[in-house]
Amino acid sequence: MAHIDLGLDEHRHPGIRGLTRFRPETAGPLNALAETLLRAPHPTLSPGERELIAAYVSGLNDCGFCSASHSATAAAQLPAGMPLVEQVRADLDAAPIDPKLRALLRIAAAVRRSGRDVTPELVEAARAAGATDLELHDVVLIAAAFCMYNRYVDGLAAFTPDDPRAYEMGARHLVAHGYAAG
Repeated sequence: MAHIDLGLDEHRHPGIRGLTRFRPETAGPLNALAETLLRAPHPTLSPGERELIAAYVSGLNDCGFCSASHSATAAAQLPAGMPLVEQVRADLDAAPIDPKLRALLRIAAAVRRSGRDVTPELVEAARAAGATDLELHDVVLIAAAFCMYNRYVDGLAAFTPDDPRAYEMGARHLVAHGYAAG
């Protein structure tokens, strides 16, 4: 049960979904940010890759709800599915991903620790792997935003389902309708 009375059935509206229903005035901007960061057209990073960044950061932050929901949404949009998401989250260095994405995920991990942990060496390594300024910008913003979302969910102790099917259903809804649909 959340730290506050959300006035709804948390099992029907777990995680951030219940929190945004409690405070719809903040739901609009939060959902719009997620929609822009994770689903808006992007010249080089697919929605699945951007969801993977969100899942990776959420996993590092040990946010069960966000980690599971964004892992499921990434898996639903990546050709290699959940096995790839799990490999990335378990061992970034051994995961079978493009060197550029690996370098961007290292930057996301640095942001998760502290924005000041994004060193010139990390940026240069990402550039050497082919990352653009837009990709560097967006990975930092996705990582920073997901630190906020993770702390929002965990700070209010939002309900986190144990059943992976709940996240798979949520992923199907997000892929079809986006974040703005709630």
